[in-house]
Amino acid sequence: MNIKQNIQSKITEIIAQLYGIEGVTLEVQKNKTEFEGDFTIVIFPLVKQAKKSPDVIGNELGEEVKNQIDFVENFNVVKGFLNLKIKDQLFAEQLSEISNDFDNVTPKNQTVMVEYSSPNTNKPLHLGHIRNNLLGFSVAEILKADGYNVIKSQIINDRGIHICKSMLAWEKFGNGETPESTGLKGDKLVGNYYVEFDKLYKSEIKAMVADGIDEETAKKQAPSIIEAQEMLLKWEQNDPEVRKLWEMMNGWVYAGFNQTYSRLGVNFDQVQYESNTYILGKDLIQKGLQDEILYKKEDGSVWCDLTDEGLDQKLLLRSDGTSVYMTQDLGTAVERFKDNDIQKLIYTVGNEQDYHFQVLFKILKKLGYEWADQLFHLSYGMVELPEGKMKSREGTVVDADDLVQEMYQTAKEKSQELGKLENLSDEEKERSYETVGLGALKYFILKVDPKKKMLFNPAESIDFNGNTGPFIQYTYARIQSLLAKADYSAKEDLGTYLPNENEKDLIILLSESKDVVSKAAESLSPALVANYVYELVKAYNSFYQNNPILNQDDEQAKQFRLQLSDLAGKTIKKSLSMLGINVVNRM
Repeated sequence: MNIKQNIQSKITEIIAQLYGIEGVTLEVQKNKTEFEGDFTIVIFPLVKQAKKSPDVIGNELGEEVKNQIDFVENFNVVKGFLNLKIKDQLFAEQLSEISNDFDNVTPKNQTVMVEYSSPNTNKPLHLGHIRNNLLGFSVAEILKADGYNVIKSQIINDRGIHICKSMLAWEKFGNGETPESTGLKGDKLVGNYYVEFDKLYKSEIKAMVADGIDEETAKKQAPSIIEAQEMLLKWEQNDPEVRKLWEMMNGWVYAGFNQTYSRLGVNFDQVQYESNTYILGKDLIQKGLQDEILYKKEDGSVWCDLTDEGLDQKLLLRSDGTSVYMTQDLGTAVERFKDNDIQKLIYTVGNEQDYHFQVLFKILKKLGYEWADQLFHLSYGMVELPEGKMKSREGTVVDADDLVQEMYQTAKEKSQELGKLENLSDEEKERSYETVGLGALKYFILKVDPKKKMLFNPAESIDFNGNTGPFIQYTYARIQSLLAKADYSAKEDLGTYLPNENEKDLIILLSESKDVVSKAAESLSPALVANYVYELVKAYNSFYQNNPILNQDDEQAKQFRLQLSDLAGKTIKKSLSMLGINVVNRM
Protein backbone atom coordinates (compact mmCIF):
# COMPACT_ATOMS: atom_id res chain seq x y z
CA MET A 1 0.00 0.00 0.00
CA ASN A 2 1.45 3.42 -0.91
CA ILE A 3 1.72 6.33 1.54
CA LYS A 4 -1.42 8.04 0.24
CA GLN A 5 -3.58 4.90 0.49
CA ASN A 6 -2.14 4.19 3.94
CA ILE A 7 -3.16 7.65 5.17
CA GLN A 8 -6.58 7.39 3.49
CA SER A 9 -7.51 4.04 5.09
CA LYS A 10 -6.20 5.11 8.51
CA ILE A 11 -8.26 8.33 8.42
CA THR A 12 -11.40 6.30 7.65
CA GLU A 13 -10.71 4.32 10.86
CA ILE A 14 -10.05 7.49 12.89
CA ILE A 15 -13.30 9.14 11.69
CA ALA A 16 -15.20 6.05 12.89
CA GLN A 17 -13.40 6.25 16.26
CA LEU A 18 -13.88 10.02 16.76
CA TYR A 19 -17.37 10.57 15.35
CA GLY A 20 -18.94 7.13 15.04
CA ILE A 21 -19.30 7.63 11.27
CA GLU A 22 -18.43 4.46 9.30
CA GLY A 23 -17.02 4.13 5.78
CA VAL A 24 -16.10 7.79 5.07
CA THR A 25 -13.22 8.18 2.61
CA LEU A 26 -11.65 11.64 2.51
CA GLU A 27 -9.60 12.64 -0.52
CA VAL A 28 -5.83 12.71 0.10
CA GLN A 29 -3.94 14.86 -2.40
CA LYS A 30 -0.32 15.84 -2.97
CA ASN A 31 0.09 19.19 -1.23
CA LYS A 32 0.53 21.97 -3.81
CA THR A 33 0.13 24.93 -1.43
CA GLU A 34 2.85 27.07 0.17
CA PHE A 35 1.93 25.68 3.61
CA GLU A 36 4.15 23.02 5.14
CA GLY A 37 3.14 19.44 4.43
CA ASP A 38 3.47 16.64 1.88
CA PHE A 39 -0.23 15.72 1.66
CA THR A 40 -3.49 17.65 1.96
CA ILE A 41 -6.79 16.20 3.17
CA VAL A 42 -10.05 17.92 2.25
CA ILE A 43 -12.21 18.20 5.40
CA PHE A 44 -15.44 19.74 3.98
CA PRO A 45 -17.30 16.47 3.17
CA LEU A 46 -17.26 15.64 6.91
CA VAL A 47 -18.61 18.97 8.24
CA LYS A 48 -22.32 18.17 7.91
CA GLN A 49 -22.06 14.66 9.38
CA ALA A 50 -19.72 15.55 12.27
CA LYS A 51 -21.63 18.81 12.98
CA LYS A 52 -18.41 20.71 13.70
CA SER A 53 -16.46 23.47 11.94
CA PRO A 54 -13.77 22.49 9.39
CA ASP A 55 -10.98 23.87 11.62
CA VAL A 56 -12.15 21.92 14.70
CA ILE A 57 -12.43 18.70 12.65
CA GLY A 58 -9.03 19.36 11.08
CA ASN A 59 -7.30 19.78 14.43
CA GLU A 60 -9.04 16.76 15.99
CA LEU A 61 -8.18 14.58 13.01
CA GLY A 62 -4.63 15.95 12.85
CA GLU A 63 -3.91 15.11 16.49
CA GLU A 64 -5.18 11.55 16.10
CA VAL A 65 -3.36 11.03 12.79
CA LYS A 66 -0.11 12.21 14.39
CA ASN A 67 -0.65 9.90 17.37
CA GLN A 68 -1.70 6.84 15.39
CA ILE A 69 0.45 7.02 12.23
CA ASP A 70 4.11 6.85 13.22
CA PHE A 71 5.41 8.28 9.92
CA VAL A 72 3.43 11.54 10.28
CA GLU A 73 5.79 14.17 11.72
CA ASN A 74 3.45 17.16 12.02
CA PHE A 75 0.25 18.78 10.76
CA ASN A 76 -1.40 22.15 10.20
CA VAL A 77 -4.97 23.19 9.35
CA VAL A 78 -5.68 25.96 6.84
CA LYS A 79 -9.25 26.92 5.83
CA GLY A 80 -10.68 23.41 6.03
CA PHE A 81 -7.61 21.64 4.65
CA LEU A 82 -5.51 19.34 6.85
CA ASN A 83 -1.85 19.31 5.74
CA LEU A 84 0.36 16.41 6.87
CA LYS A 85 4.16 16.53 7.04
CA ILE A 86 5.63 13.05 6.51
CA LYS A 87 9.01 12.00 7.96
CA ASP A 88 11.61 12.22 5.19
CA GLN A 89 13.03 8.81 6.08
CA LEU A 90 9.74 7.19 5.05
CA PHE A 91 10.22 8.34 1.45
CA ALA A 92 13.67 6.73 1.36
CA GLU A 93 12.16 3.49 2.68
CA GLN A 94 9.32 3.76 0.18
CA LEU A 95 11.82 3.83 -2.72
CA SER A 96 13.24 0.47 -1.62
CA GLU A 97 9.77 -0.99 -1.11
CA ILE A 98 8.57 0.06 -4.58
CA SER A 99 11.76 -1.33 -6.18
CA ASN A 100 11.39 -4.69 -4.38
CA ASP A 101 7.68 -4.94 -5.23
CA PHE A 102 8.02 -3.76 -8.83
CA ASP A 103 7.40 -7.10 -10.59
CA ASN A 104 4.89 -8.52 -8.12
CA VAL A 105 1.34 -8.92 -9.41
CA THR A 106 -1.47 -10.31 -7.26
CA PRO A 107 -3.42 -12.82 -9.41
CA LYS A 108 -7.15 -12.07 -9.72
CA ASN A 109 -7.88 -15.72 -10.68
CA GLN A 110 -10.34 -14.51 -13.29
CA THR A 111 -10.19 -14.73 -17.07
CA VAL A 112 -11.36 -11.88 -19.27
CA MET A 113 -11.80 -12.10 -23.03
CA VAL A 114 -11.16 -8.87 -24.93
CA GLU A 115 -12.46 -8.74 -28.49
CA TYR A 116 -11.03 -6.14 -30.84
CA SER A 117 -10.25 -5.47 -34.50
CA SER A 118 -13.01 -7.73 -35.91
CA PRO A 119 -12.78 -6.35 -39.45
CA ASN A 120 -14.86 -7.05 -42.56
CA THR A 121 -13.05 -8.95 -45.30
CA ASN A 122 -14.07 -6.51 -48.03
CA LYS A 123 -11.60 -3.70 -47.35
CA PRO A 124 -8.22 -2.93 -45.75
CA LEU A 125 -7.87 -1.61 -42.20
CA HIS A 126 -8.21 2.16 -41.80
CA LEU A 127 -7.66 4.83 -39.13
CA GLY A 128 -10.83 3.79 -37.25
CA HIS A 129 -9.50 0.21 -37.07
CA ILE A 130 -6.21 1.58 -35.72
CA ARG A 131 -7.97 3.15 -32.73
CA ASN A 132 -9.92 -0.09 -32.23
CA ASN A 133 -6.83 -2.32 -32.35
CA LEU A 134 -4.68 -0.07 -30.16
CA LEU A 135 -7.47 0.36 -27.62
CA GLY A 136 -8.36 -3.35 -27.42
CA PHE A 137 -4.72 -4.47 -27.24
CA SER A 138 -3.88 -1.88 -24.57
CA VAL A 139 -6.92 -2.77 -22.42
CA ALA A 140 -5.87 -6.43 -22.60
CA GLU A 141 -2.30 -5.56 -21.52
CA ILE A 142 -3.56 -3.37 -18.64
CA LEU A 143 -5.86 -6.16 -17.41
CA LYS A 144 -2.89 -8.57 -17.51
CA ALA A 145 -0.76 -6.11 -15.52
CA ASP A 146 -3.56 -5.92 -12.95
CA GLY A 147 -3.50 -9.70 -12.43
CA TYR A 148 -6.23 -10.99 -14.77
CA ASN A 149 -5.80 -13.86 -17.20
CA VAL A 150 -6.61 -12.44 -20.62
CA ILE A 151 -7.67 -13.95 -23.93
CA LYS A 152 -7.32 -11.57 -26.89
CA SER A 153 -9.80 -12.45 -29.60
CA GLN A 154 -11.28 -11.25 -32.82
CA ILE A 155 -14.26 -12.32 -34.88
CA ILE A 156 -13.71 -11.81 -38.58
CA ASN A 157 -16.79 -10.75 -40.53
CA ASP A 158 -15.88 -13.04 -43.41
CA ARG A 159 -19.35 -13.52 -44.93
CA GLY A 160 -22.35 -11.44 -45.81
CA ILE A 161 -23.44 -8.95 -48.43
CA HIS A 162 -20.27 -6.83 -48.02
CA ILE A 163 -17.87 -9.52 -49.24
CA CYS A 164 -20.31 -10.58 -51.97
CA LYS A 165 -20.13 -7.03 -53.34
CA SER A 166 -16.32 -7.24 -53.67
CA MET A 167 -16.54 -10.76 -55.13
CA LEU A 168 -19.12 -9.72 -57.72
CA ALA A 169 -17.09 -6.66 -58.79
CA TRP A 170 -13.93 -8.79 -59.13
CA GLU A 171 -15.84 -11.26 -61.34
CA LYS A 172 -17.12 -8.42 -63.51
CA PHE A 173 -14.02 -6.23 -63.77
CA GLY A 174 -11.06 -8.18 -62.34
CA ASN A 175 -9.74 -9.98 -65.42
CA GLY A 176 -8.22 -12.57 -63.07
CA GLU A 177 -5.85 -10.16 -61.34
CA THR A 178 -4.26 -11.20 -58.01
CA PRO A 179 -2.10 -9.55 -55.33
CA GLU A 180 0.95 -11.12 -57.03
CA SER A 181 0.04 -9.85 -60.50
CA THR A 182 -0.72 -6.32 -59.28
CA GLY A 183 1.87 -5.98 -56.50
CA LEU A 184 -0.92 -4.88 -54.15
CA LYS A 185 -1.55 -6.17 -50.64
CA GLY A 186 -4.50 -8.55 -50.81
CA ASP A 187 -6.76 -6.51 -48.52
CA LYS A 188 -6.18 -3.43 -50.68
CA LEU A 189 -6.97 -5.29 -53.89
CA VAL A 190 -10.26 -6.62 -52.49
CA GLY A 191 -11.06 -3.17 -51.07
CA ASN A 192 -10.65 -1.62 -54.52
CA TYR A 193 -13.38 -3.93 -55.84
CA TYR A 194 -15.72 -2.92 -52.99
CA VAL A 195 -15.33 0.68 -54.20
CA GLU A 196 -15.90 -0.47 -57.81
CA PHE A 197 -19.14 -2.20 -56.80
CA ASP A 198 -20.37 0.97 -55.12
CA LYS A 199 -19.67 3.03 -58.26
CA LEU A 200 -21.60 0.52 -60.39
CA TYR A 201 -24.50 0.38 -57.91
CA LYS A 202 -24.79 4.17 -57.74
CA SER A 203 -24.70 4.53 -61.53
CA GLU A 204 -27.53 1.96 -61.81
CA ILE A 205 -29.63 3.84 -59.24
CA LYS A 206 -29.01 7.12 -61.06
CA ALA A 207 -30.11 5.60 -64.39
CA MET A 208 -33.26 4.07 -62.85
CA VAL A 209 -34.21 7.37 -61.18
CA ALA A 210 -33.72 9.12 -64.55
CA ASP A 211 -36.23 6.57 -66.00
CA GLY A 212 -38.83 7.70 -63.45
CA ILE A 213 -38.33 5.05 -60.72
CA ASP A 214 -38.26 6.48 -57.20
CA GLU A 215 -34.89 6.29 -55.43
CA GLU A 216 -35.89 3.87 -52.64
CA THR A 217 -37.26 1.36 -55.17
CA ALA A 218 -34.15 1.83 -57.35
CA LYS A 219 -31.89 1.03 -54.38
CA LYS A 220 -33.71 -2.28 -53.86
CA GLN A 221 -34.08 -3.25 -57.53
CA ALA A 222 -30.71 -2.20 -58.99
CA PRO A 223 -29.34 -5.24 -60.90
CA SER A 224 -26.01 -5.29 -59.02
CA ILE A 225 -27.56 -5.41 -55.52
CA ILE A 226 -29.92 -8.21 -56.61
CA GLU A 227 -26.92 -10.15 -57.98
CA ALA A 228 -25.03 -9.63 -54.70
CA GLN A 229 -28.03 -10.88 -52.71
CA GLU A 230 -28.30 -13.93 -54.97
CA MET A 231 -24.60 -14.61 -54.45
CA LEU A 232 -25.08 -14.46 -50.65
CA LEU A 233 -27.91 -16.99 -50.91
CA LYS A 234 -25.70 -19.27 -53.05
CA TRP A 235 -22.94 -18.94 -50.45
CA GLU A 236 -25.33 -20.04 -47.70
CA GLN A 237 -26.38 -22.99 -49.92
CA ASN A 238 -22.69 -24.01 -50.24
CA ASP A 239 -22.48 -23.34 -53.97
CA PRO A 240 -18.97 -24.69 -54.87
CA GLU A 241 -18.04 -21.90 -57.32
CA VAL A 242 -19.09 -19.09 -54.95
CA ARG A 243 -17.32 -20.79 -52.04
CA LYS A 244 -14.11 -21.19 -54.05
CA LEU A 245 -14.07 -17.51 -55.03
CA TRP A 246 -14.88 -16.52 -51.41
CA GLU A 247 -12.00 -18.60 -50.01
CA MET A 248 -9.52 -17.20 -52.52
CA MET A 249 -10.39 -13.54 -51.95
CA ASN A 250 -10.59 -13.91 -48.15
CA GLY A 251 -7.17 -15.59 -48.21
CA TRP A 252 -5.77 -12.49 -49.92
CA VAL A 253 -7.34 -10.28 -47.25
CA TYR A 254 -6.02 -12.31 -44.28
CA ALA A 255 -2.47 -12.15 -45.61
CA GLY A 256 -2.82 -8.36 -45.88
CA PHE A 257 -4.34 -7.98 -42.41
CA ASN A 258 -1.54 -10.01 -40.83
CA GLN A 259 1.09 -7.68 -42.29
CA THR A 260 -0.72 -4.68 -40.79
CA TYR A 261 -1.18 -6.33 -37.39
CA SER A 262 2.50 -7.28 -37.30
CA ARG A 263 3.64 -3.71 -37.93
CA LEU A 264 1.12 -2.30 -35.45
CA GLY A 265 2.40 -4.76 -32.84
CA VAL A 266 -0.98 -6.27 -31.98
CA ASN A 267 -1.82 -9.96 -31.72
CA PHE A 268 -4.61 -12.40 -30.91
CA ASP A 269 -4.92 -15.61 -28.92
CA GLN A 270 -8.10 -16.69 -30.70
CA VAL A 271 -9.67 -15.92 -34.05
CA GLN A 272 -13.27 -16.80 -34.88
CA TYR A 273 -15.01 -16.56 -38.23
CA GLU A 274 -18.62 -15.57 -38.68
CA SER A 275 -18.91 -18.21 -41.41
CA ASN A 276 -18.54 -20.81 -38.63
CA THR A 277 -20.82 -19.15 -36.06
CA TYR A 278 -23.82 -17.89 -38.04
CA ILE A 279 -25.35 -21.40 -38.17
CA LEU A 280 -25.05 -21.70 -34.39
CA GLY A 281 -26.93 -18.41 -34.14
CA LYS A 282 -29.73 -19.93 -36.23
CA ASP A 283 -29.95 -22.90 -33.84
CA LEU A 284 -30.38 -20.54 -30.89
CA ILE A 285 -33.19 -18.77 -32.72
CA GLN A 286 -35.03 -22.04 -33.36
CA LYS A 287 -34.80 -22.84 -29.64
CA GLY A 288 -36.01 -19.32 -28.80
CA LEU A 289 -39.03 -19.89 -31.05
CA GLN A 290 -39.81 -23.25 -29.38
CA ASP A 291 -39.59 -21.60 -25.93
CA GLU A 292 -41.84 -18.74 -27.17
CA ILE A 293 -39.19 -16.14 -26.31
CA LEU A 294 -39.01 -15.14 -30.00
CA TYR A 295 -41.84 -14.93 -32.54
CA LYS A 296 -42.33 -15.38 -36.28
CA LYS A 297 -44.13 -12.92 -38.55
CA GLU A 298 -46.40 -13.93 -41.44
CA ASP A 299 -43.58 -13.52 -43.98
CA GLY A 300 -41.50 -16.08 -42.03
CA SER A 301 -39.04 -13.58 -40.52
CA VAL A 302 -38.11 -14.09 -36.84
CA TRP A 303 -38.13 -11.27 -34.27
CA CYS A 304 -37.48 -10.54 -30.60
CA ASP A 305 -39.83 -8.12 -28.84
CA LEU A 306 -37.83 -5.90 -26.49
CA THR A 307 -40.45 -3.19 -25.98
CA ASP A 308 -40.81 -4.22 -22.33
CA GLU A 309 -37.09 -3.39 -21.95
CA GLY A 310 -37.56 0.10 -23.39
CA LEU A 311 -36.15 -0.98 -26.78
CA ASP A 312 -37.95 -1.96 -30.00
CA GLN A 313 -38.57 -5.18 -31.93
CA LYS A 314 -35.44 -6.71 -33.41
CA LEU A 315 -35.17 -8.76 -36.62
CA LEU A 316 -33.12 -11.95 -36.10
CA LEU A 317 -33.78 -13.95 -39.29
CA ARG A 318 -34.94 -12.55 -42.64
CA SER A 319 -37.99 -14.03 -44.35
CA ASP A 320 -35.71 -15.91 -46.81
CA GLY A 321 -33.97 -17.58 -43.82
CA THR A 322 -30.70 -15.63 -44.10
CA SER A 323 -29.15 -14.34 -40.90
CA VAL A 324 -28.34 -10.78 -39.85
CA TYR A 325 -25.37 -9.51 -37.78
CA MET A 326 -27.33 -10.02 -34.56
CA THR A 327 -27.83 -13.72 -35.40
CA GLN A 328 -24.11 -14.26 -35.71
CA ASP A 329 -23.27 -12.25 -32.59
CA LEU A 330 -25.66 -14.40 -30.54
CA GLY A 331 -23.99 -17.59 -31.78
CA THR A 332 -20.48 -16.23 -31.26
CA ALA A 333 -21.13 -15.16 -27.66
CA VAL A 334 -22.54 -18.59 -26.75
CA GLU A 335 -19.60 -20.34 -28.42
CA ARG A 336 -17.05 -18.24 -26.52
CA PHE A 337 -18.53 -19.03 -23.11
CA LYS A 338 -18.88 -22.70 -24.06
CA ASP A 339 -15.27 -23.04 -25.24
CA ASN A 340 -13.55 -20.87 -22.61
CA ASP A 341 -13.74 -20.55 -18.83
CA ILE A 342 -14.22 -16.76 -18.92
CA GLN A 343 -15.78 -14.50 -16.32
CA LYS A 344 -16.12 -11.42 -18.52
CA LEU A 345 -16.28 -10.60 -22.24
CA ILE A 346 -15.40 -7.11 -23.45
CA TYR A 347 -16.38 -6.00 -26.97
CA THR A 348 -14.19 -3.16 -28.30
CA VAL A 349 -16.51 -1.57 -30.87
CA GLY A 350 -17.25 2.03 -31.90
CA ASN A 351 -20.11 3.97 -30.33
CA GLU A 352 -22.25 3.82 -33.48
CA GLN A 353 -22.99 0.25 -32.34
CA ASP A 354 -24.17 1.18 -28.81
CA TYR A 355 -27.76 0.17 -29.55
CA HIS A 356 -26.72 -3.11 -31.19
CA PHE A 357 -24.94 -4.24 -28.01
CA GLN A 358 -27.79 -3.17 -25.73
CA VAL A 359 -30.05 -5.40 -27.83
CA LEU A 360 -27.55 -8.28 -27.99
CA PHE A 361 -27.11 -8.41 -24.21
CA LYS A 362 -30.88 -8.21 -23.56
CA ILE A 363 -31.67 -11.03 -26.03
CA LEU A 364 -29.01 -13.30 -24.50
CA LYS A 365 -30.49 -12.60 -21.06
CA LYS A 366 -34.01 -13.41 -22.37
CA LEU A 367 -32.68 -16.65 -23.85
CA GLY A 368 -31.60 -17.64 -20.32
CA TYR A 369 -27.83 -17.03 -20.38
CA GLU A 370 -26.92 -15.75 -16.91
CA TRP A 371 -23.44 -14.73 -18.07
CA ALA A 372 -25.11 -12.02 -20.19
CA ASP A 373 -24.56 -9.80 -17.12
CA GLN A 374 -20.79 -10.21 -17.62
CA LEU A 375 -20.81 -8.77 -21.15
CA PHE A 376 -19.44 -5.26 -21.61
CA HIS A 377 -19.35 -2.96 -24.63
CA LEU A 378 -16.17 -0.85 -24.60
CA SER A 379 -17.70 1.92 -26.68
CA TYR A 380 -15.29 4.45 -28.18
CA GLY A 381 -15.63 7.63 -30.21
CA MET A 382 -14.82 7.96 -33.86
CA VAL A 383 -11.47 9.23 -35.12
CA GLU A 384 -11.53 12.15 -37.48
CA LEU A 385 -8.80 13.96 -39.34
CA PRO A 386 -8.45 17.73 -39.68
CA GLU A 387 -10.15 17.41 -43.08
CA GLY A 388 -13.20 15.52 -41.77
CA LYS A 389 -14.89 12.12 -41.78
CA MET A 390 -13.88 9.04 -43.76
CA LYS A 391 -16.15 6.99 -46.05
CA SER A 392 -14.99 3.54 -47.10
CA ARG A 393 -17.57 3.10 -49.87
CA GLU A 394 -16.20 6.18 -51.62
CA GLY A 395 -12.59 5.15 -51.11
CA THR A 396 -11.83 8.23 -48.99
CA VAL A 397 -10.61 6.34 -45.90
CA VAL A 398 -7.21 6.88 -44.33
CA ASP A 399 -5.51 3.57 -44.97
CA ALA A 400 -3.85 2.09 -41.85
CA ASP A 401 -0.69 1.02 -43.69
CA ASP A 402 -0.29 4.42 -45.32
CA LEU A 403 -0.68 6.17 -41.97
CA VAL A 404 1.86 3.92 -40.22
CA GLN A 405 4.33 4.52 -43.05
CA GLU A 406 3.71 8.27 -42.83
CA MET A 407 4.43 8.16 -39.07
CA TYR A 408 7.70 6.29 -39.71
CA GLN A 409 8.70 8.82 -42.38
CA THR A 410 7.85 11.81 -40.16
CA ALA A 411 9.85 10.33 -37.27
CA LYS A 412 12.80 9.84 -39.62
CA GLU A 413 12.66 13.43 -40.90
CA LYS A 414 12.27 14.89 -37.39
CA SER A 415 15.14 12.83 -35.98
CA GLN A 416 17.43 13.82 -38.85
CA GLU A 417 16.44 17.47 -38.54
CA LEU A 418 17.20 17.46 -34.77
CA GLY A 419 20.40 15.42 -35.26
CA LYS A 420 19.40 13.06 -32.45
CA LEU A 421 20.66 9.76 -33.91
CA GLU A 422 24.01 10.72 -35.43
CA ASN A 423 26.05 8.11 -33.53
CA LEU A 424 23.82 5.11 -34.25
CA SER A 425 24.29 2.43 -36.90
CA ASP A 426 21.89 2.41 -39.86
CA GLU A 427 20.07 -0.60 -38.37
CA GLU A 428 19.66 1.17 -35.01
CA LYS A 429 18.42 4.31 -36.76
CA GLU A 430 15.77 2.35 -38.70
CA ARG A 431 14.59 0.65 -35.51
CA SER A 432 14.44 4.02 -33.77
CA TYR A 433 12.40 5.67 -36.57
CA GLU A 434 9.88 2.81 -36.46
CA THR A 435 9.68 2.82 -32.63
CA VAL A 436 9.29 6.60 -32.41
CA GLY A 437 6.80 6.84 -35.30
CA LEU A 438 4.55 4.10 -33.93
CA GLY A 439 5.00 5.37 -30.37
CA ALA A 440 3.76 8.79 -31.50
CA LEU A 441 0.71 7.31 -33.21
CA LYS A 442 -0.22 4.98 -30.33
CA TYR A 443 0.27 7.52 -27.56
CA PHE A 444 -1.67 10.27 -29.35
CA ILE A 445 -4.65 7.95 -29.78
CA LEU A 446 -4.53 6.25 -26.37
CA LYS A 447 -4.09 9.40 -24.25
CA VAL A 448 -7.67 10.38 -25.16
CA ASP A 449 -10.54 8.99 -23.05
CA PRO A 450 -11.97 6.12 -25.18
CA LYS A 451 -15.51 7.51 -24.92
CA LYS A 452 -14.54 10.77 -26.63
CA LYS A 453 -14.36 11.21 -30.36
CA MET A 454 -10.97 12.51 -31.38
CA LEU A 455 -9.14 14.46 -34.04
CA PHE A 456 -5.90 12.80 -35.10
CA ASN A 457 -3.15 15.17 -36.19
CA PRO A 458 -0.03 13.25 -37.36
CA ALA A 459 2.30 16.29 -37.25
CA GLU A 460 1.26 17.22 -33.70
CA SER A 461 1.61 13.64 -32.45
CA ILE A 462 5.31 13.37 -33.30
CA ASP A 463 6.52 16.48 -31.46
CA PHE A 464 9.51 15.75 -29.21
CA ASN A 465 8.11 18.15 -26.60
CA GLY A 466 4.83 18.14 -24.68
CA ASN A 467 2.31 15.37 -24.06
CA THR A 468 3.52 13.04 -26.82
CA GLY A 469 4.98 9.56 -27.21
CA PRO A 470 8.40 10.77 -28.47
CA PHE A 471 8.78 13.11 -25.47
CA ILE A 472 8.22 10.18 -23.09
CA GLN A 473 10.44 7.82 -25.11
CA TYR A 474 13.18 10.48 -25.14
CA THR A 475 13.09 10.77 -21.34
CA TYR A 476 13.42 6.98 -21.06
CA ALA A 477 16.44 7.05 -23.41
CA ARG A 478 17.98 9.89 -21.36
CA ILE A 479 17.68 7.76 -18.19
CA GLN A 480 19.32 4.76 -19.88
CA SER A 481 22.18 6.96 -21.07
CA LEU A 482 22.65 8.30 -17.52
CA LEU A 483 22.69 4.78 -16.01
CA ALA A 484 25.14 3.55 -18.66
CA LYS A 485 27.55 6.46 -17.99
CA ALA A 486 27.35 5.79 -14.24
CA ASP A 487 27.92 2.06 -14.77
CA TYR A 488 24.99 1.73 -12.37
CA SER A 489 24.08 -1.37 -10.39
CA ALA A 490 21.40 -1.37 -7.67
CA LYS A 491 22.53 -1.27 -4.04
CA GLU A 492 20.48 -2.70 -1.18
CA ASP A 493 21.65 -0.17 1.41
CA LEU A 494 21.21 3.47 0.46
CA GLY A 495 22.46 4.68 3.84
CA THR A 496 20.77 7.50 5.72
CA TYR A 497 20.13 9.84 2.80
CA LEU A 498 16.97 11.95 3.22
CA PRO A 499 15.24 12.95 -0.05
CA ASN A 500 14.51 16.55 -1.04
CA GLU A 501 11.20 17.92 -2.39
CA ASN A 502 11.86 16.97 -6.06
CA GLU A 503 12.78 13.45 -5.03
CA LYS A 504 9.77 13.09 -2.74
CA ASP A 505 7.43 14.23 -5.54
CA LEU A 506 8.90 11.56 -7.81
CA ILE A 507 8.65 8.84 -5.13
CA ILE A 508 4.98 9.69 -4.50
CA LEU A 509 4.23 9.36 -8.22
CA LEU A 510 6.16 6.08 -8.48
CA SER A 511 4.26 4.69 -5.50
CA GLU A 512 0.97 5.32 -7.35
CA SER A 513 1.85 3.25 -10.42
CA LYS A 514 0.00 0.05 -9.42
CA ASP A 515 -3.01 2.02 -8.23
CA VAL A 516 -3.20 3.72 -11.64
CA VAL A 517 -3.07 0.32 -13.37
CA SER A 518 -5.94 -0.96 -11.20
CA LYS A 519 -8.05 2.12 -11.95
CA ALA A 520 -7.29 1.83 -15.68
CA ALA A 521 -8.26 -1.88 -15.58
CA GLU A 522 -11.49 -1.10 -13.76
CA SER A 523 -12.50 1.74 -16.11
CA LEU A 524 -10.99 0.07 -19.23
CA SER A 525 -9.22 3.34 -20.02
CA PRO A 526 -5.60 3.34 -21.28
CA ALA A 527 -5.82 7.16 -21.08
CA LEU A 528 -5.23 6.87 -17.30
CA VAL A 529 -1.92 5.07 -17.89
CA ALA A 530 -0.93 7.46 -20.69
CA ASN A 531 -1.55 10.57 -18.63
CA TYR A 532 0.12 9.03 -15.56
CA VAL A 533 3.33 8.28 -17.46
CA TYR A 534 3.34 11.84 -18.86
CA GLU A 535 3.06 13.27 -15.31
CA LEU A 536 5.84 10.92 -14.21
CA VAL A 537 8.11 12.06 -17.03
CA LYS A 538 7.47 15.73 -16.21
CA ALA A 539 8.33 15.08 -12.54
CA TYR A 540 11.48 13.17 -13.55
CA ASN A 541 12.67 15.94 -15.87
CA SER A 542 12.15 18.51 -13.10
CA PHE A 543 14.16 16.32 -10.71
CA TYR A 544 16.89 15.74 -13.34
CA GLN A 545 17.30 19.45 -14.10
CA ASN A 546 17.47 20.48 -10.44
CA ASN A 547 19.61 17.73 -8.92
CA PRO A 548 23.16 16.89 -10.04
CA ILE A 549 23.71 13.14 -10.33
CA LEU A 550 26.96 12.08 -12.02
CA ASN A 551 28.94 15.06 -10.71
CA GLN A 552 27.45 14.72 -7.20
CA ASP A 553 30.17 14.64 -4.49
CA ASP A 554 27.92 13.05 -1.87
CA GLU A 555 28.06 9.33 -2.74
CA GLN A 556 24.84 8.55 -0.85
CA ALA A 557 22.96 11.25 -2.78
CA LYS A 558 24.42 9.97 -6.06
CA GLN A 559 23.39 6.35 -5.42
CA PHE A 560 19.93 7.39 -4.24
CA ARG A 561 19.36 9.48 -7.38
CA LEU A 562 20.61 6.72 -9.64
CA GLN A 563 18.24 4.22 -8.00
CA LEU A 564 15.40 6.73 -8.31
CA SER A 565 16.27 7.21 -12.00
CA ASP A 566 16.42 3.46 -12.58
CA LEU A 567 12.98 2.94 -11.02
CA ALA A 568 11.52 5.87 -13.00
CA GLY A 569 12.92 4.33 -16.21
CA LYS A 570 11.46 0.90 -15.42
CA THR A 571 8.06 2.44 -14.63
CA ILE A 572 8.08 4.47 -17.85
CA LYS A 573 8.94 1.36 -19.88
CA LYS A 574 6.27 -0.74 -18.15
CA SER A 575 3.62 1.97 -18.59
CA LEU A 576 4.44 2.39 -22.28
CA SER A 577 4.41 -1.39 -22.73
CA MET A 578 0.77 -1.44 -21.50
CA LEU A 579 0.04 1.04 -24.32
CA GLY A 580 1.77 -1.25 -26.82
CA ILE A 581 4.64 1.25 -27.17
CA ASN A 582 8.29 0.18 -27.39
CA VAL A 583 11.33 2.10 -26.17
CA VAL A 584 14.87 2.60 -27.42
CA ASN A 585 17.93 3.16 -25.24
CA ARG A 586 19.26 5.95 -27.44
CA MET A 587 17.43 8.69 -29.29
